[in-house]
Amino acid sequence: MWPHFLTGQAEQPVRVLLVDDDPHMRRVVAQELLADLRINLVGQAASVREAKVLVATQEFDVMLVDLKLGDGTGFDLIDHVKSVRPVAEVVVVSAMEDEEHALRAFELGASGYLIKNSWFGNYPQAVLQVVNGGASITPGLARRLIRRLDGADAPVRKPLAAKSAAHPSEQLSEREREVLRLVATGYTSNEIGKRLSISGQTVNTHIKNTYRKLQVRSRAQAVNLAQMKGLLY
Repeated sequence: MWPHFLTGQAEQPVRVLLVDDDPHMRRVVAQELLADLRINLVGQAASVREAKVLVATQEFDVMLVDLKLGDGTGFDLIDHVKSVRPVAEVVVVSAMEDEEHALRAFELGASGYLIKNSWFGNYPQAVLQVVNGGASITPGLARRLIRRLDGADAPVRKPLAAKSAAHPSEQLSEREREVLRLVATGYTSNEIGKRLSISGQTVNTHIKNTYRKLQVRSRAQAVNLAQMKGLLY
């Protein structure tokens, strides 16, 4: 039973874009998504160019994207989506399972990284996890990332903390906090704009300013940090 308080219900499904240049893989993923009533697959694309058209014309909550596309990379799309639709979540679906590609995707703002043909988990589950503030990473890759963070990358933690301290969250304006509270409850930019009587573009500007001040790249990161600092109350 899917709890009623979580985003993704049959009467209000999560809207998804799927981007992969492999027709077979796109068909496999699409079939899984279409079989789940909590998911609404609103568009599919096979290239960066096609995907950017969908991003500009479709309202969506999550994008599933491959990293290798004929006319560019999934990294290009992650960066583009985070610039124009900062509330949207991105999950990478890739055959490349090395830590470097995963870390790059997360740095750009992705909230998930799934390895193609892995028998762990499924695509609807990944979509529902990230749209509800979580993350979705193929377990084998997640384990390697944990080992890496516990090893060679440990010395960089203090400088990162110091950098974060240089940008206190108290710099958030009251309007930015108000927008962030609505983001945390799952509203889209357009829905937030209607509630606050401002344009969706203005909402996106507030969200991008909030991400910059909190030094985050995704809704999940922003909400988690805001909760820790008591900014949502």
